[in-house]
Amino acid sequence: MIRVITGIILAFALSVAVLLYFALYSTFRAVLYNTDRRKKEEVPFPTGEGYDDRQEEMHALVDQMHSIPFEEVRIQSFDGLTLYGRYYEVREGAPLQIQFHGYRGDSMRDMAGANKIAREAGQNTLVIDQRAHGKSEGNVVTFGIWERIDALYWAQYAAERFGLQVPVVLSGVSMGAATVLMAAGLDLPDNVVGIIADCSYTSPEAIVRDVARVRHYPEELVWRLVRSSGKLLGHVDLAECSPIESVRHARVPVLLIHGDADRYVPVTMSRELFRAARDAGVPARLEIFKGGAHGISYLTDVPRYTRLEREFTAAQFERYSRENRKA
Repeated sequence: MIRVITGIILAFALSVAVLLYFALYSTFRAVLYNTDRRKKEEVPFPTGEGYDDRQEEMHALVDQMHSIPFEEVRIQSFDGLTLYGRYYEVREGAPLQIQFHGYRGDSMRDMAGANKIAREAGQNTLVIDQRAHGKSEGNVVTFGIWERIDALYWAQYAAERFGLQVPVVLSGVSMGAATVLMAAGLDLPDNVVGIIADCSYTSPEAIVRDVARVRHYPEELVWRLVRSSGKLLGHVDLAECSPIESVRHARVPVLLIHGDADRYVPVTMSRELFRAARDAGVPARLEIFKGGAHGISYLTDVPRYTRLEREFTAAQFERYSRENRKA
């Protein structure tokens, strides 16, 4: 009898373990893993409310960016991956903007508007394929945890290639915005003078919980599955770092942008980020775009968005130049 009971218990425990592993594996593949096949597929333009009436403008921006000559650039990540970027030079020695796209996004699609603003303002640009996206190696997407270290490496590459006399701004949209905000907590080169974050979330946990809540899934269970699958299968802890913690340690001014019609990352998250930066004494500015859907504030009001980015970058470049002259 004891052997029978023991056998039943062991069989039950094994079944639970198998089910748990399947749940973790399925979650990991669905949320944190980009297959090589998916990386090669064309990323579609967003559709629905806020996007359908701007399809022509979005395609035109990307087509324009594809028509401009660029230099392919590659660096090695901290964990041995080859990371890929496109360098667009307007003028030798000009200020540089390094741009980061969003979760399962595309560098050309996500950054076309910001890239146009930078180019027309006389800035050189380095447009990054984030790890596990596009031509960059890797398959695990970490919501900015490892991507922030990649951003540091790209900034170091720029400092070595162009020199510390060239000021640099880091910019990103969605997960790219979270990436550059988390990079603000690292020891960035001294010539990184500002950060632009368009529709960032406050933390990986916060965005996972929010998506689960919107989709009527049990948020606590979803977050535990996502975090645990990351630890077990991706060897990354999504609670290791967050934009809202890192922005408190930023050493440079931060421009936060968000559309108030964002259905993917709530605009309240940028408001929280702004308060955290302000309370920590970090020079920060928050600009809300009425009617702006996720990642599309630029097309919601092109003149205003252009003016904001130009004013912000010009002010940081001038400040850096002035400080260097004094030195």
